[in-house]
Amino acid sequence: MTVTLDRNVESFIGTPRQLFINGEWCDAASGKTFETPNPATGETLARIAEGDAEDVNRAVRAARKAFEEGPWSRMTPSERGRIIWRIGDLILEHADELAQLESLDNGKPFAVARGADVPLAADLFHYMAGWATKIEGNSINISVPYMPGANFHSYTLREPLGVVGQIIPWNFPLLMAAWKLGPALATGNCVVLKPAEQTPLTALRLAGLIAEAGMPDGVVNVVPGFGETAGAALAAHNDVDKVAFTGSTEVGKLIVAAAAASNLKKLTLELGGKSPNIVFEDADDGAIEGAANAIFFNHGQCCVAGSRLFVQQSRFDEVVDGVAAIAKSIKMGPGMEPSTQMGPLVSDEQFQRVTGFLESGKADGATALAGGGRYGDRGYFIEPTVLTNTRPDMKVVREEIFGPVLVAAPFTDLDEIAAVANDSEYGLGAGIWTKDISKAHALAKKLRAGTVWINCYNVFDAALPFGGYKQSGWGREMGHEALNAYTEVKAVTAQL
Repeated sequence: MTVTLDRNVESFIGTPRQLFINGEWCDAASGKTFETPNPATGETLARIAEGDAEDVNRAVRAARKAFEEGPWSRMTPSERGRIIWRIGDLILEHADELAQLESLDNGKPFAVARGADVPLAADLFHYMAGWATKIEGNSINISVPYMPGANFHSYTLREPLGVVGQIIPWNFPLLMAAWKLGPALATGNCVVLKPAEQTPLTALRLAGLIAEAGMPDGVVNVVPGFGETAGAALAAHNDVDKVAFTGSTEVGKLIVAAAAASNLKKLTLELGGKSPNIVFEDADDGAIEGAANAIFFNHGQCCVAGSRLFVQQSRFDEVVDGVAAIAKSIKMGPGMEPSTQMGPLVSDEQFQRVTGFLESGKADGATALAGGGRYGDRGYFIEPTVLTNTRPDMKVVREEIFGPVLVAAPFTDLDEIAAVANDSEYGLGAGIWTKDISKAHALAKKLRAGTVWINCYNVFDAALPFGGYKQSGWGREMGHEALNAYTEVKAVTAQL
């Protein structure tokens, strides 16, 4: 039995989807389209217009005109805030529709999309709507040594950057669109958004809701297409003032190079992770379920997944066996089946990538306590996997897998685990499980990670900044920290 498709969803996926530029739906300039597959079956789900460099040019021109000449920049912050708030309301009003599109396109269970992705996306817009009226500068008292007796009035202004290119990933398509659009709009910018080619549907549906909310033409443009064409054109465009990207560290480095070679545009990058999840011997039993959730949520397709599990030696077997038992109990199936707890990976490419890591781990001597291979013979399903007998130099330990694959190892003391946990090129997230709150905070201070969870994992809120150390990225998403990434600071001084 599957969830009954909403009529709007049937109509949406049954009609070729176009680009959204300057408030209008339009075909790609080339006339080309591409297919987005249903990851549960591998069959075609929908057909999408394939944007490329010329479409990016059209979208950037529309965004620039909207920023320089359109009503968006002339609106009061309160007026902008009301439109942004309305976007959040419309997301909730269309929650089932959006969750079904997300489940079909990404593969995640409908219940997860409905219970997490959709309400979190709406909350982000609601949260950022409140910031629209609170973008403030400061007055500063100055004295100039070489101008004795002179008086000055100095203050700062925070102003929007202008045209922002945003490139989002396929693991949380709707939520990542919200994370990007919310702060950009709250600070008065105009946007060209490129969704991942694997999962363009909710971004396109969101474009329709944004227009319905009263957004002026050209403020938000959505150009689906491939990274090598549309994404590269956006990153290198000389009339784009900033690019915000979420995805792999490898692609993030290409975007840095493109920005440097063009107009030295500003960047925020939310990149890869290989996050440690650390369980001390005094942790309560909830640590076992917490460790499983840290890696298996969203099929392990989370940049912040707790993919490296470290357990104090005295409880290693208990905890790891417990996580393996949970892995074996997870009900797999298509996302639209109500009983499904874990759906397929997003694409054949991702399936092949994760399969390659599993083969590498096996060849290097790792032991699979659970999983270790494909599930079924149709779609892109990988069994929830727990690997032990690993070494720090193994590929499965060093590199981001981005699938439901956990590597587990024992440790003995606090000083040892801090060094081992930090032994990674990444620094996105980390988890700590212990009843000793002083020990938890002491370790949290030592960990080189942008987010540290204590006795919990995967806790997100629109007010919490999110981002990484080291090669996990530049800048922060969400919270008031995100506003700084979408504004310029201007100092003004007048002699009195």
